[in-house]
Amino acid sequence: HPASYRLEITGHVRKPVTLTWDDVRRLPSVAQTSNFHCVTGWSVDDVHWRGVRLQTLWDLVEPLPTAHYANFVSMEVPYVDTLSMSQTRLADVMLAHTMDGQPLPREHGAPLRLIIPEMYGYKNVKWLHKIELVPRLHPGFWEQNGYDVDAWVGHSNGY
Repeated sequence: HPASYRLEITGHVRKPVTLTWDDVRRLPSVAQTSNFHCVTGWSVDDVHWRGVRLQTLWDLVEPLPTAHYANFVSMEVPYVDTLSMSQTRLADVMLAHTMDGQPLPREHGAPLRLIIPEMYGYKNVKWLHKIELVPRLHPGFWEQNGYDVDAWVGHSNGY
């Protein structure tokens, strides 16, 4: 619920923050259109997203030099996934709050989800509530179950 939602950004940062939904919505947002790919072989073309670039959040929290990875924690326990800091800075990676001109629906990860068009969907954490910057890779839920840590579309898990 928007009144109780919080996004916590912690770990190896100079300025940890907890953002309310209103705080998130006040951050500069960008729009993009990208394709979404599932590792099982299906895709959805031309999804219209609006959200916040991760660099905007990094500017707020000031990652320490020891922050080499970002853990994205879902409200759906125990779902967590990890990106390298360089992956979080790819041009079209964002935290989306809007999909196809409407608030992100619950089934697609409301209120906030990670979008990484170059990677398969299992890296696109839904129902995001925490980001923790860490020095070492902690393989996420799917990686612990045999999926690639780097889920590049067309180059992961044998595709």
